[in-house]
Amino acid sequence: MAVAPKDYYQVLGVSRTATEDEIRKEYRSLARQHHPDLNPGKKSSEDRFKEINEAYEVLSDKEKRAHYDQLGTDPRGSNGFHNNGDGYSEEHDADGFSDFFQSAFGGRRARGGRGGASFRMAGEDVNATIGLTLEEAHRGVVRSIRLAGVTGQIKSLDVTIPSGVRDGSAIRLAGQGEPGTDGAPAGDLYLHVEIEPHVLFQLLGDDIQVDLPVTPWEALLGAKVNVPTLDNQVEMTIPAGSQAGQRLRLRRQGLQKRDGGRGDEYVKLKIVVPPSPTAREKELFEQLAAESRFNPRDPLAGGN
Repeated sequence: MAVAPKDYYQVLGVSRTATEDEIRKEYRSLARQHHPDLNPGKKSSEDRFKEINEAYEVLSDKEKRAHYDQLGTDPRGSNGFHNNGDGYSEEHDADGFSDFFQSAFGGRRARGGRGGASFRMAGEDVNATIGLTLEEAHRGVVRSIRLAGVTGQIKSLDVTIPSGVRDGSAIRLAGQGEPGTDGAPAGDLYLHVEIEPHVLFQLLGDDIQVDLPVTPWEALLGAKVNVPTLDNQVEMTIPAGSQAGQRLRLRRQGLQKRDGGRGDEYVKLKIVVPPSPTAREKELFEQLAAESRFNPRDPLAGGN
């Protein structure tokens, strides 16, 4: 019986001009998908894995690939190869290699033979996103997460998030990625931090900012007011003559840093008038309007 030529490029789903990196990437994806360890009892996966492994054995080796490409002048197809066809043999040896491989390459196997289900492959790294509140990022927290692996199995983990993590940072959990095959090490899990928007605070790197409403008389005369922070409330002095939009600083009331320090909190003043003034309040404002000669629209008067 004749030996069926095999289109290894088609097996891996790459072009004949594919680079080594492209071939390696597609191989790893397919091999992990069809590896017998991850598909126990599925004969179709085992056969597909052997086919993928054989294709990579040839295309990842420069000498074999060059020899294989020379065979592509066979007139039976546009590229000279068929996956299989009527009247052709599709037997595999003990290492998982087809008759075509044996006839084309004999015993010339690169790197000791990757064929068969005994191939060791390290697990892939896994990337996931974890959302944290501003307080959780500041203080640290233990979170329970659930991840679905390539086999669909759900894995639960209790993850300790250290204090001081920042938006966009990654937490590495060694060995918690996809499992390796045939005793090879598992990959790692990378949790990418996304800090959720806060109802009060804006995040400014290590610092935070809060808008603080104050009355016109508090801004004019000065006052002591309570200001929210990440930990509690603190009393802050509003200087007399403060302006709308002015920022005051509370030192070391920002986010915890990984080195043990802390950022600052900025308090942005927002002057608010009474929405429903009483008759007496309106009378007092009218007296102020009649008495005052201040025009905030006159640059010489100090207005903005």
